[in-house]
Amino acid sequence: MKSFRVLPTVLWLLSSVLWLRAAPVSSTISAVTVYTDRAVVTRTASVELAGGITELVFANLPQALNEHSLQVSGRGTAQALILDVSAKQTYVDFTPNPRVKEIEDLLKGYGKQVRGLDDRTALLQTQRGTLDRMEAALTAQPAKDVPRPAVTDLASAMSFLVEQRAKITADLAGLDEAREELQNKIATAQAQLNELRGAGRAGKAYKSVTVRVSAPQAGSLEVALAYTVPGASWSPSYDARVLSTERAVALGYFGVVRQSTGEDWKDVMLTLSTARPGLGGAAPQLGVWNLDVFNPIALRQMAERDRRDEMAMRKSVAPAAMAAGSVNMQQFTNDAPAELKDAEMASATMEAGATSASFKLTIASSVPSDNSPQKVPITSAKFAANPEYLTVPKRLATAYLTAKVYNNSEFPLLAGTMNVFLDGTFVATSGLRTVMAGEKFDLALGADEGISVKYKRVNRFAEDTGLTNSGKRLTYEYLLTVQNNKKTAERVIVVDQVPLSRNEKIVVKLLSPDAKDVKPTDEGSLKWSLDLKPGEKRELTVKFAIEYDKDTNVSGLEP
Repeated sequence: MKSFRVLPTVLWLLSSVLWLRAAPVSSTISAVTVYTDRAVVTRTASVELAGGITELVFANLPQALNEHSLQVSGRGTAQALILDVSAKQTYVDFTPNPRVKEIEDLLKGYGKQVRGLDDRTALLQTQRGTLDRMEAALTAQPAKDVPRPAVTDLASAMSFLVEQRAKITADLAGLDEAREELQNKIATAQAQLNELRGAGRAGKAYKSVTVRVSAPQAGSLEVALAYTVPGASWSPSYDARVLSTERAVALGYFGVVRQSTGEDWKDVMLTLSTARPGLGGAAPQLGVWNLDVFNPIALRQMAERDRRDEMAMRKSVAPAAMAAGSVNMQQFTNDAPAELKDAEMASATMEAGATSASFKLTIASSVPSDNSPQKVPITSAKFAANPEYLTVPKRLATAYLTAKVYNNSEFPLLAGTMNVFLDGTFVATSGLRTVMAGEKFDLALGADEGISVKYKRVNRFAEDTGLTNSGKRLTYEYLLTVQNNKKTAERVIVVDQVPLSRNEKIVVKLLSPDAKDVKPTDEGSLKWSLDLKPGEKRELTVKFAIEYDKDTNVSGLEP
């Protein structure tokens, strides 16, 4: 009767063991959403479930992945139920990343070469010591019963020693050059290895994620595992091509992606998100602003309490959500066009959310884990532009092209660097502020030598004033010359200034231009809007007088 009770227990345990299966899965990275300070990586795998509970193990994942960000989804013929997901750190005695393994093997080979050079150097040093002993024996005073060597023999031996020393010296110099070249290769390979492993990452530690799945019967299942990793970012970049004859600007919008997460992204669908999960989900709260008598003990206690509150708040911040969606692949055909056409830039699709926008690239991209920049296209657009030139000759006698543009695309233009091309020629590196869809903005398009600008002080005259010559007057006169050397009519904005008096003892009088034509602003700025025909030249005169008492020491005067 007792054995009858034990048998069902043993059978139940055995069936439980057989029911739970561990299945390592072979997964690939299929999609990545990149933020400004992290990335959400999605891995997919196809598995066959035999029924019962199965453990799907995703091995050799980046050590730095955020365990709280794990998300799992699945779809297939098996009516699977995802029970739970867990992660643990593992250590291996090999390198799963093939690119890291390749560089590690390369460094091992370099190490062997260094040891070979050291051994050859030691051997040559030994040979040099042997030659030294031979020379000492030849030149030493022989014993009484030992005859002296013949002069010809001695000369031949010394010639041999000189020849061998020269050969050893040349070999040692060659070894030094080879060692220096090898050290440079080692330094380069080590730097690449550090980039591949990621900042602050050492050893061979990885994460393994286990997904428990239950299925009542056998079937197939497509599993998607998403996780957040640091060490990835993207920033906007622009190419602005000014088409002067068309009065337009062709703007290329790019994303510069970098990553050192520890795993390469090969042929993945990239999504660039403007969301900033690092800021948290809610605005910060103000505490009470207290004033009290200085008490160092109380201050330390308050600082410790604030530190604990801050750590608790950081732990409560939710991880970034996984962005998912279908992507349409662009199709190519082998049919050659009948005529040559300009290549077009690939464009992303945009999904606008409540607080951010996401740019989904339509072409698969590859980004290695070495922190090298990868420039991917987001979109391109042509904007009608009203160009004009701005010059401040007092600071720099150069005219800068600017354009007033209307963002008629659906894409928000985030702040970033911009390369400016004027009629196909690179002219400047500028910047673009954040511009939302439907917003007007100014583009700084760099200097244009087609507008000639000159600035010259033609007069500085000092004279005494007053009945007793107790006053002093300084008169300044400047000539500004602007000429349009282009074949089209252009508008040029010219800016100059007159000094402002901050004391009633100092009086500034504007003599030219007439205040009816150009009136100084409250800051003393003068501004002209000139519409110049092709080849037209205009001269502008700025003249003013400064009056003050001789006893007054005026600062800010030009010599």
